[in-house]
Amino acid sequence: MTATLTPPRTEKPAPVRPPAPLRTELRRGLGPWSGAAVALTVLVTMYGKAPEWQGRWADVTNLLHVSAGLLCGPLALAAGCWQGGRDRRRQTTELWESVPRSPLRRLLVSVAPSVLWPAAGLLLADAVCLLATWPYVSAGRPFLELLAADAVAVAALGALGHLVGRVVRWRLTAPLLGIVGYVALGLGAYTEGPARWLGPAGEHQFFWDGPVWWFGPVSMAWTAGLALAALLAYGLRPARLRVLALVPLAVAVAAAGLILRLPQDEGPWRPDPALSRQVCDDGTPQVCVTAVDEGLLSDVSAALAPLSARLKGVPGAPVRWVSGPGGPALPGDVELPDARRDSVRDRLARPDLYLSSAVAWLFSDTCRPGDGTGPDAERASIVNLAVQEWLAPTPDDDGPDTTGAQPYIDRLDARSPAEQRAYLTRYLAANTCRPDEVPIP
Repeated sequence: MTATLTPPRTEKPAPVRPPAPLRTELRRGLGPWSGAAVALTVLVTMYGKAPEWQGRWADVTNLLHVSAGLLCGPLALAAGCWQGGRDRRRQTTELWESVPRSPLRRLLVSVAPSVLWPAAGLLLADAVCLLATWPYVSAGRPFLELLAADAVAVAALGALGHLVGRVVRWRLTAPLLGIVGYVALGLGAYTEGPARWLGPAGEHQFFWDGPVWWFGPVSMAWTAGLALAALLAYGLRPARLRVLALVPLAVAVAAAGLILRLPQDEGPWRPDPALSRQVCDDGTPQVCVTAVDEGLLSDVSAALAPLSARLKGVPGAPVRWVSGPGGPALPGDVELPDARRDSVRDRLARPDLYLSSAVAWLFSDTCRPGDGTGPDAERASIVNLAVQEWLAPTPDDDGPDTTGAQPYIDRLDARSPAEQRAYLTRYLAANTCRPDEVPIP
């Protein structure tokens, strides 16, 4: 009896799918490094100025916007230009063109790292900064539509730089293009008129404003339309199809027309009543700040407490300390200095310095040309300094020279509380722009 041998069963190996061309392109070349460079540039810039933006959504958005336009835009231009000339430097252009895909599809795959990586790096840095701001804000919201428009603008600049790198056969094109982009974006950001809002680096300073709802999407249409028109004009074959590039170009022109119709001074920003409303304490005098600084109200009230105690019951003393876009609105209102400038992470870093600034604002009369002159001008100036230093001594490292004013300060200290109030009554009633009216302690 013979045994029948059966051959072992062999299974066909599963077909190995080649990696997608887009995934391969995104992992090669300068793309990942450009994204990391953009993120690092923004984070380093923001870290060095953290006390200036942690606390208000408008401040962090404004600084992120300027960083994206002035720093990340030129970086994306230069990185995209270098990436665009990669195949020519490696002499693989003919090999790349032999791939059985349309020229436009090949172009879109090759330009993807120049577009996606800088935008991704910028969005990552934006997210980190917004998370670092969130614990310290009092009101409002982050302007996400503007940050998205910045990412689109950086991506568009990367695409335009990529096309320049494919066209221009010079190795120094990339750094020179970055320098030219920095100069052009900087000049556009500080030009007068609504044209500056076409660029991605237009700066806005008022923290109680908000952008109009359509500005972010229209800005995206403007920058993305220009980049897409350039890509279609370069990549479409045959040449008769390049007329399709007029469609995104028309969208970009229409978006630019809307932006250019904005008011010259305000641009896309409008006052937000929810942010500019007054929030007051229950002290005497009242201390009122805007809603965006509500978290600083207790610190500001505590800093002003020594001054309020000395001025209590004095005619002409402030009835209310106010800050905000409206300024003093009622009789007895006195404007406060911006508390956010002296704060770090929603706390007043130097209450003594803030108190000294408040006293300086209290006695800052608006004098006309020719006032403050005469034989008593020098003495009146010394008396004014003495009163301010007596009410709120300036810290030693920031104070003026009080040598001449010290005798007057000593006299005020030596008087009884009733005599001090009597002198302050006469001083507040005097016109400090006229030196002969300033009473001597």
